[in-house]
Amino acid sequence: MIRAAGVIASFSTRLEAEALTGDVLEGCGRALVDTYACAVAGWNEPATQLALRYAQGSKSAGSSAESVASCWGSGEALPLELAALCNGVASHVLDYDDIAPPMRGHPSAAMFPALLAAAEAVDATGRQFACAYAVGFEVISKLSRAFAFEHYARGWHSSSTIGVVGAAVACAKMLSLNAVETTHAIGLAAAQACGFQANFGSHAKSLQVAHASASGLRAALLAREGFTASSDALDGARGYTSLYAPGASLNEQLSRLGEKPLEIVSSSVEVKRYPICYAAHRAIDAVLELRRSEGLKADNIRRVHVCAAPGNLSPLTQNLPQTGAEAMFSMQYAIAASIIDGHVGLQSLSDAAVQRPAIQKLMPMVTLDDSGIPTPGERWSEVHVEQFNGGRFLKRIEILRGSGGSPLSASELQDKVADCLKWGRSRTDASILVSDSLSLGHTSMRQWLARAIQTLN
Repeated sequence: MIRAAGVIASFSTRLEAEALTGDVLEGCGRALVDTYACAVAGWNEPATQLALRYAQGSKSAGSSAESVASCWGSGEALPLELAALCNGVASHVLDYDDIAPPMRGHPSAAMFPALLAAAEAVDATGRQFACAYAVGFEVISKLSRAFAFEHYARGWHSSSTIGVVGAAVACAKMLSLNAVETTHAIGLAAAQACGFQANFGSHAKSLQVAHASASGLRAALLAREGFTASSDALDGARGYTSLYAPGASLNEQLSRLGEKPLEIVSSSVEVKRYPICYAAHRAIDAVLELRRSEGLKADNIRRVHVCAAPGNLSPLTQNLPQTGAEAMFSMQYAIAASIIDGHVGLQSLSDAAVQRPAIQKLMPMVTLDDSGIPTPGERWSEVHVEQFNGGRFLKRIEILRGSGGSPLSASELQDKVADCLKWGRSRTDASILVSDSLSLGHTSMRQWLARAIQTLN
């Protein structure tokens, strides 16, 4: 009997970079530039700087091109795993990075920090890089379809717990590991899987995703050296699935690995429009549309009630936030900022913005309801507004801008990248960065990185 890790390893070693279609390369490029820009925007955040301080104090003396990788927000060279850790914290600290709905999490922030470090070390081509990402994304998507909904509902942080396996497989592909070595890398990744939702709203949330990325890279590097793990670590009786997703079966989903179109095309990544938890985005869209059409004013609001598909609001753990970090997980803040400011952007995440008296006054008027029996894949939000003058309005949103059903245009993506670069005080030209990312088939990843970081302050 071939175990799940063996099935994944066989798929990983079969997929060839030369066989990638243009839509796969474009999907990878869009995810890459979005993740990189979010990391630059998050580089000066306290959590990132604390991680960098830790890495600087821990780095070894090795400095060859094969043993170090670049910090995206500063250009500093660090050992591979430490670079992945710092870039991983920066990628996710603002919660502005992309989403994969089946995962209920953030695939690119879990994979790209590790994968780009490995690609830089081996001087990979853009096509090889995209192939490795597509492999990792495929694995994350299939595992997620098998058990992520129930796994997340129990409180696990799937970006980390599932992301670590995808990161390991992507790095194994990038480092040209054979099927046996890849099987060991998967087992070693499963051994390091962790992360829970209780840490949402703190530095630890971004650390969990960064840990997944660095751990995935570590698993691949250890496997390359001959380090072993059990072949049934993923689906054995006392393995990962039994403990993290009891009752789930991987067989059906893994039997479809590599079916065309690949998951990076068929399910795609969803680029976030707002730097706040994705669970609030439909409600933000609804409020902004009502604000434009009905002229909502904060001083005329009696109540805003948000209904959502059962279970969809569970990540929003902060009711009356006082800091930007807490506000990222608050529907109350998202609604209040949308009504008062008419937008939710990076500037909305300062502590001062959250602590404004008008915001603090409006947040208690926002109530939530996502009760009922959750159904996998169900996504919608309704915003009900009651005004003091008797006005009542309702807006329902199902399809988000930035989602697979309504992707951001190239100009909208460039606008987000430009905003992130400006927030991170980078002088990199957003149009060049986007163009380079959408042309991965014609560059090497060392060249891509050199152009991306050459104008950092």
